Amino acid sequence: MTGEPVLNVSIFLAIVAVTLFVVYRVSSRNTTTDDYYAAGGAFTGLQNGVALSGDYLSAASFLGIAGAIAVHGYDGFLYSIGFLVAWLVPLLLIAERFRNVGRFTMGDVVSFRMRQRPVRAAAANATLVISAFYLLAQMAGAGVLVSLLLDVRSGGGQALVITGVGAIMIFYVLVGGMKGTTWVQIIKASLLLVCVLMLTVFLLGKFGFSLSALLNRAADNNVLGDRVLEPGAQYGATETTKLDFVSLSLALVLGAGALPHVLMRFYTVPNALQARRSVLSATWAMVLFYGCTLVIGYGASAVVGSDTIMSAPGKENSAVPLLAFQVGGTVLLAIVAAVAFTTILAVVAGLTLTASASFAHDVYANVMKDGRPEPGSELRVARITAVVIGVLSMVGGYLAIGQNVAALVALAFALAASANLPTILYTLFWRRFNTTGTLFSMYGGLGSCLLLIVLSPVFSGGSNSIVKGVDFHVFPLNNPGIVSIPLSFLLGWLGTVLSQDDTDRKRADELEVRSVTGIGAPNA
Repeated sequence: MTGEPVLNVSIFLAIVAVTLFVVYRVSSRNTTTDDYYAAGGAFTGLQNGVALSGDYLSAASFLGIAGAIAVHGYDGFLYSIGFLVAWLVPLLLIAERFRNVGRFTMGDVVSFRMRQRPVRAAAANATLVISAFYLLAQMAGAGVLVSLLLDVRSGGGQALVITGVGAIMIFYVLVGGMKGTTWVQIIKASLLLVCVLMLTVFLLGKFGFSLSALLNRAADNNVLGDRVLEPGAQYGATETTKLDFVSLSLALVLGAGALPHVLMRFYTVPNALQARRSVLSATWAMVLFYGCTLVIGYGASAVVGSDTIMSAPGKENSAVPLLAFQVGGTVLLAIVAAVAFTTILAVVAGLTLTASASFAHDVYANVMKDGRPEPGSELRVARITAVVIGVLSMVGGYLAIGQNVAALVALAFALAASANLPTILYTLFWRRFNTTGTLFSMYGGLGSCLLLIVLSPVFSGGSNSIVKGVDFHVFPLNNPGIVSIPLSFLLGWLGTVLSQDDTDRKRADELEVRSVTGIGAPNA
């Protein structure tokens, strides 16, 4: 199944042309770091909320989750629940305070009352590692779409298209900055929501608008039978898989509020009120989206069948394209292809901008130049870093083809929850928290999570492992969140209570007042 590659490419290029034009039109004012990093704080809560949902609804959501539901049923839907419930953390604990304290990056917040150089360096390292894992997932999704939708099955052909995706993404970041990237996200999120609604309506119409009829057919057309409608098909077989589910849930629920590219978007609005409205708008958009994934996932099982999905080049990731072709033919497949490609382009652009901003602002400007960079140099370093990150993400995409993108993104969530979340919460709510505690928490959480990933079946020893042909895994879980997240909280507490660092009381008072009231916040 490939549909018409020419039609697929034509629709994709038309959408890319529109987004490139938008990026070019809004790029004229990217003359300062505030414009490039935060779009001058000019977006409303509603606009930023749609863009925020665009940042969050990645290839993992569009391809990986629907595929997981199609193959594993109820257990696959747990991804949707985790991704959605996760937004309670930024809504209730982080969004407003984070916007009030920082200016451009997460490093602004966690270093506010700490020693600047080591903490900013730690924040930048965490941002780069988390962004790298997220980029791997998006490029893996690009590889799936290439092989399935454009009838390009050779490794060289897939590498060529992944390179094209990376090149367009670099253009978005270099020319458009945060303003251009935000408008691309708004366009992409709108297209994605329309696409999933269209697929949902088509599917329900095919079964007489009876969800029960759809679910019954899904069970009949799945190797799991009726078990596909019940919990436990994927995670209930053994005690290890059950523990893996708990670990995955912790990572999904706690990771969203610590993802660097999500946190950075809170700075694109003028004040904390609009930051909260951003989260509310994004949450409602995702309620709609993840509700549709239930119908689309089970619909793929009902119409396509789990055997056909797992035998396709992208396995679980191929469920949505296969379904689109079965339900709507070549035209719908072409639309889904274009939207999926645009999804990948937009998310990797946001990730690249975040990573490059963190390096340029935290490492170059505040560590290497001690907060006094030459005029224009920080912006130049950010753009150079964006090119480097873009090239590395292309290389990672070649290695990650064949992985379930939702599982890869779950690892990025685990890294974010381990390295960033404890530090952010301690910084905002614990006055005694100090520099040693920050470094213990960030490096301990990041290092332990990375080590456990390398020693897990995700990396080696499994049929879908990143490294094929070897087996050196000793950690049994696919997601390390259940170990690394509590460990990071513990290390942050131990580093604080056992160290002799004196907390800067004046800065602690200023942070508390600013985080709650917004007094003294940028653009307040």
